[in-house]
Amino acid sequence: MRMIRLEHNGPTLEILIDRPERRNALTDAMYREIDQALQAADADPTCSAVILHGAGGHFTAGNDLAEFQMPQNSRDVGSIAFLHTLASVNVPVIAAVQGQAVGVGVTLLAHCDAVYADRSAVFRLPFVSLGLCPEGASSYLLPRLAGPRRAARWLLQAQPFDAEEALAGQLLSDIQDDPLAAARACAQALAAQPVQAVRASKQLLRAPDRDTVHQVLDAEATVFFERLKSAEAQAAFQRFFARKG
Repeated sequence: MRMIRLEHNGPTLEILIDRPERRNALTDAMYREIDQALQAADADPTCSAVILHGAGGHFTAGNDLAEFQMPQNSRDVGSIAFLHTLASVNVPVIAAVQGQAVGVGVTLLAHCDAVYADRSAVFRLPFVSLGLCPEGASSYLLPRLAGPRRAARWLLQAQPFDAEEALAGQLLSDIQDDPLAAARACAQALAAQPVQAVRASKQLLRAPDRDTVHQVLDAEATVFFERLKSAEAQAAFQRFFARKG
């Protein structure tokens, strides 16, 4: 059963995370499929934008925690490869968010060029509460987007926040009743521009921070995978799975 669905809508590639029974929680294989799709879109000179969205009324509940119980090598993990690709591509990436956006479902938004959400959207960065640490270069990007005080609250207190808070913190481009329609309208506006001029402009916009973003991604990953082995993280996972059971 495919959990990542690709649809070409003219020059736009839509990537649907389709695992609604688990609120679109991401497995290693799913990260790798999205990574490959992004690389292919970036290599396609006719692709004007990529839209990322989720099925079943949620964006994504983040990483499937069951996979954190398996042996992990930070140098060969689909999520890290995906994040590096997302931080590298010059094709514009647009996100449409409804319902739950948790963990990487929030941190990946900082790498997108436009993000639309409706008022059902709830965002949470639960890393500290799981005995972990920030990922996705969020320790670098979120203070620059949201300001250091707001970013510290989001990352250190691990409390959910709503679309209004996300918009105030520059994580969103806008709040829309139909975020997917808004994302498609944005993609159409981009398609009306010369494709390579758009890509060159995005590259220039991102260039001053790109090397630092990749360095922070790797630095966070090193700490993250060490934290996975910690007593704090293992106790947090035991509590999580006990509640689920």
